[in-house]
Amino acid sequence: MSSQDERRRQFQAYKDDVEKRGESFFPTAMFHDTVMSLVVVSVIVGLAVVWHETADGTEAGILGPEYTEKADPATVSFIPRPDWYFYFLFYLLRIFKWPPTVVLATVGIPTILMMLLFAVPFIDRSTERRLSRRPVAIVAAILTAVAMGVLTWKGATTREFLASEAPALAKEFQAQNNLPDAALPGAELFAASGCLNCHTYLSYGGSNLGAPDLTEEGLKNRGVQWQIDHLINPASKTPGSQMPSFATLGNPAVGGDPANLRNLAIFLEASKGPQE
Repeated sequence: MSSQDERRRQFQAYKDDVEKRGESFFPTAMFHDTVMSLVVVSVIVGLAVVWHETADGTEAGILGPEYTEKADPATVSFIPRPDWYFYFLFYLLRIFKWPPTVVLATVGIPTILMMLLFAVPFIDRSTERRLSRRPVAIVAAILTAVAMGVLTWKGATTREFLASEAPALAKEFQAQNNLPDAALPGAELFAASGCLNCHTYLSYGGSNLGAPDLTEEGLKNRGVQWQIDHLINPASKTPGSQMPSFATLGNPAVGGDPANLRNLAIFLEASKGPQE
């Protein structure tokens, strides 16, 4: 008997079994789905009622407070982060570099995986259900789960720094990278201005959009004026740079201070890596 005849025989046996022991989708399966949906919605509504009735403003109830503090639309220290189920993509974007490979993380990999998912029923047509007989499917599922789990964990534990942490972080930069006292104001400004959202410095921050590590920026001996010009117009010194202009830091008309750019430049030029 050919493999095609065997598949036909198994399919016919499956259909006969459905006829004998199966249940129709309507109304049996639809009724079960409806009841389960009502149970889930009822639980959610019940928890919401308990939370609302037992909490009083910032006073915690059974399920926690209604709010911890009022939202401040004018805040400049809040760092937005994705919901937990997007942490894997959040961290994936930190791995790929802008511009040549970031399209792989945003379009390429998700599209390929989605296409493979749709193709599975056409590729794997085996009627075998025992896990021990399907090693490829099991290994693929395990690798996917592990990859998603690791990326989610890394995305959840990736630290972003608030402006309030800048003074302490600047002191740590100075201690670990042997910075002179003259570089301390620039180190504090570097930590407070969101530079670590794209750059890395020592073990802090996260590389994004291809931004380089700046721990040893001073070894390039570019000079303070070059650093100032680069901060004002990055593309003029590094063609194709995705870095935004930081000219506002030195513009008094918008609350800046001309000394800010020089302090940042001094800090970058003093950053020559940990020295023995």
